Amino acid sequence: MKKANFEQYHIRKWYSFVEETLANESGVLADGEPVYKYAVAVAIHNPFAGQFQQDLNALIEKSPELGREFGRRIQALAQGRAIESYGKAILVGMNSEYEHGNAFLTNPAANPVREAIGGGKSWVPSTGKRGVAGTIIDVPLAHKDALYVRSHYDTFSLSFNDAPNNDEIIVIWAFATRGRLHARLGGLKASEIKGEDGLN
Repeated sequence: MKKANFEQYHIRKWYSFVEETLANESGVLADGEPVYKYAVAVAIHNPFAGQFQQDLNALIEKSPELGREFGRRIQALAQGRAIESYGKAILVGMNSEYEHGNAFLTNPAANPVREAIGGGKSWVPSTGKRGVAGTIIDVPLAHKDALYVRSHYDTFSLSFNDAPNNDEIIVIWAFATRGRLHARLGGLKASEIKGEDGLN
């Protein structure tokens, strides 16, 4: 068993990503502010690697503390910019179960992240897969207060050159400050959000 260094977890590495998009794929300059995308990820040892464990509460129990640390780190990355979109993902090492990773995406871990970005009424889009170091994962993004805002459907593609190890899980949270540049497919606008049910 690897020695814990964050609550009961053994964390090998934290990652931070910042992307600033000034023009769309056709070269048309931003219609307003650039799109800032941020991601925070952690490579964490999976104590259940190589085995089936019925009760996964040991992974979930202290995950709110992990969520608070994600929140602190995204606040530092964003430098005061308001967050409009979010998404989450897990990349699970090959000696681990996909279900082990999903334990880190439950509401106990997610709620502190919502709080850190000023709340969020919509469910957080998520994905995940098993992989090796260098695997690319596309983290889905959607508006944090209304899932039906089409302009904010997006992804943040990430890879990690040295993770996950076979006995690791990478937990990822991604964020954006606005919708896609020159989004023009209609539907509910961010300015029209009612904020009642997380959909509209």
